[in-house]
Amino acid sequence: MTLIMVMYRKDVRYKDLGDSLLLKAIGDSPKLRIIDIFLTNPFFDFSKNELVRELGMSKQTLYKYFRDLEELEIVKATRKIGRATLYKINLENPMVKMLNEYTTKLSLQEAEKQAQPVTAK
Repeated sequence: MTLIMVMYRKDVRYKDLGDSLLLKAIGDSPKLRIIDIFLTNPFFDFSKNELVRELGMSKQTLYKYFRDLEELEIVKATRKIGRATLYKINLENPMVKMLNEYTTKLSLQEAEKQAQPVTAK
């Protein structure tokens, strides 16, 4: 097997990508990590098993916090495939809108910081 094939077959997981700006700014709690994967992928829906795998957390931890996110309507069920229910971020939820705006502001702030010329001392 060539090196290219090995690189192509390697799965890159959400947990392997490092912390997002949102997690760096607010903190790295399990509930925020669940919200963050949905905010990072707003057009995708995930089953709970996919979330467990992608986030690298136990089922017990995911289920404990996921219930709150459903009750607050931060995530919503979108469809069923077999016995699995898939979920997506609820972009109409006021809290989700606020987090999206905050993340956008953080991104712009970081981009401006990186665009500043480096001054020699």
